[in-house]
Amino acid sequence: MFRKVCLIVGAAATLSSCVSAKVYKDLEARFANLKAENQELQQDLSQEERLRKQFEDQAAQLEKELAQATSERDDLQRKYATAQANLKNLQDSYDALEANSSKALAENSKQNRELLAQLDEKQADLAAEQNRLEKMQRDLTERSRRVEELESMIAAKDAKMRALKDAISKALVDFEGNGLTVEQRDGKVYVSLENKLLFESGSWNVGAKGRQAVNQLGSVLAQNPEIAVLIEGHTDDVPYGGNGPLKDNWDLSTKRATAILSLILFKL
Repeated sequence: MFRKVCLIVGAAATLSSCVSAKVYKDLEARFANLKAENQELQQDLSQEERLRKQFEDQAAQLEKELAQATSERDDLQRKYATAQANLKNLQDSYDALEANSSKALAENSKQNRELLAQLDEKQADLAAEQNRLEKMQRDLTERSRRVEELESMIAAKDAKMRALKDAISKALVDFEGNGLTVEQRDGKVYVSLENKLLFESGSWNVGAKGRQAVNQLGSVLAQNPEIAVLIEGHTDDVPYGGNGPLKDNWDLSTKRATAILSLILFKL
């Protein structure tokens, strides 16, 4: 038979049990708060992931536009240089023709004026393009900074979860291989305790080894009060007949989860 109690660090849920109304109400309120905090953290993380993806896409688009604008600016610079060379040639021609032909002089003057006008226009276009490139560069820098901030926040959260997993693994190292596993995935730390470590068949009383393991786990959680906790209680796979203090296997599962919750709350 595979029976276990799974403690999930990183989410919250409510539990029902056959306990006094006041205790149940307190536990229910506590778990409602933990659930709300966990949902808020999950929403924040999802929002941060979406924002990071959006900023990365925008940064890639800006880089593409910056490359295109840079190419256009370079083309304008080449045209500007060509126009300057043409102007020099015309000015040289003007000097040569000045003594020989008033008509040629007038034509050359006209060409010079037209060329100067073209140069002024291209220079204005080049200045405008340079301003646009500088703005795009500033926008790209700002978006890159925000992407780095989001990546830093996500890395910090991952590091915190890794540190929590390491702390739990270290605290429960004596129980590894004896019905206990600790793993990290999806931004959460999962601690699984098989029923053979915690309960006898049909019972919700935590054994000595199981109590020791849960107490050590509770000590680690007490050092991380901002962490939300979800407790899942799994029942026997042997159907319960309904005689005695239990109604059915679902009732047994609830009582087991509540028993673990009591030990955890004692440490928090």
